[in-house]
Amino acid sequence: MANKEASVAELTNLFESSTAVLLTEYRGLTVAQLKQLRNNIRQDASYAVVKNTLTKIAANNAGISTLDADLVGPSAVAFVHGDFVATAKAVRDFAKANPNLVIKGGVFEGKALNADEVNKYASLESREALLAKAAGMMKATMGKAAATIDALREKLETAAA
Repeated sequence: MANKEASVAELTNLFESSTAVLLTEYRGLTVAQLKQLRNNIRQDASYAVVKNTLTKIAANNAGISTLDADLVGPSAVAFVHGDFVATAKAVRDFAKANPNLVIKGGVFEGKALNADEVNKYASLESREALLAKAAGMMKATMGKAAATIDALREKLETAAA
């Protein structure tokens, strides 16, 4: 009994401290494959095989009731503490290579996600790539503004001469 309470407390803490959660079914995966998945997402998330009943209690304790319907069968949860898109992408890519891994859904920014929505997030570019594109667009805009100002300066100099 104390063991279960400790597990619920630990899971509740993981739910509360995570920026997002991905719920998967791992039926048919080997221990080596699960280890590989854990290594793939280690930078941004932790991956734990969970008991459904204890996970439901912990999720509800953390204010997340949207996972209850998906907590059937052998379940494992990726608790995301870093880049959600990178984790979703890594899990999706692993699922493509290992069809026994099924993405059931998740929670991101308090919103419940189904498997299709998780895959949409996974198809986004990484945060770093999006920031680089934004910086490139700002740099190009500033370059155009500088060229326009320089052209105005030249026009004023020729008009004054």
